[in-house]
Amino acid sequence: QVQLVESGGGLVQAGGSLRLSCVASGSIFSINAMGWYRQAPGKQRELVAAFTSGGGTNYADSVKGRFTISRDNAKNTVYLQMNSLKPEDTAVYYCHADRIVTMSATIYGSWGQGTQVTVSS
Repeated sequence: QVQLVESGGGLVQAGGSLRLSCVASGSIFSINAMGWYRQAPGKQRELVAAFTSGGGTNYADSVKGRFTISRDNAKNTVYLQMNSLKPEDTAVYYCHADRIVTMSATIYGSWGQGTQVTVSS
């Protein structure tokens, strides 16, 4: 079975930084289009940053220059470094993988449990 387990959320002051981690567990052969989404109260879930299936990256305009997505393939881990945080970044952040291929299954649309990020003014 595959799990996406997030960590690193918390409470920070505006201008501070957080580093989110998402570990994909299981006998994983490949993962594609892995990234981060967020959902603030009363708003739709939106893409924050992601690796595309073609190997590039996508960022929401609101986080460009402040957030950086990275990965450690050996650890099946994706990170989101968030700098210069603003109160409007407050949301639940979700790890997502479009497709995960394991030794026994191909899984589409995998989500982590979400981790709360709160930025105080």
